[in-house]
Amino acid sequence: MNLNLTGRHLEITPAIREHVLAKLDKVKRHFDNVIDVNVILSVEKLEQKAEASLHLSGKTIVAEAIDGNLYAAIDSLIESLDRQVLKHKEKNTARRHDETGKNAAVE
Repeated sequence: MNLNLTGRHLEITPAIREHVLAKLDKVKRHFDNVIDVNVILSVEKLEQKAEASLHLSGKTIVAEAIDGNLYAAIDSLIESLDRQVLKHKEKNTARRHDETGKNAAVE
């Protein structure tokens, strides 16, 4: 998994980088075929914003979170990504099982 971490009007400290990596392990634990992750952290006045695009084989998942605290924004961003990844994984498994069921019924 390639991680591209960018900061807009913000310096990416080692603590922020470790926090993002630790949280992304949760997503990677649920779905192993993550190719690339682009995370953009930005500060605009009193809002801390975290955006991410997760590239899977055949699909790109995008999420965004805004909070007063950067760490809380990262946490809610990862929760959103995790929900979307689990939904994608369930759809893929259901589709695979449906295809095998159709082939068995035709024969």
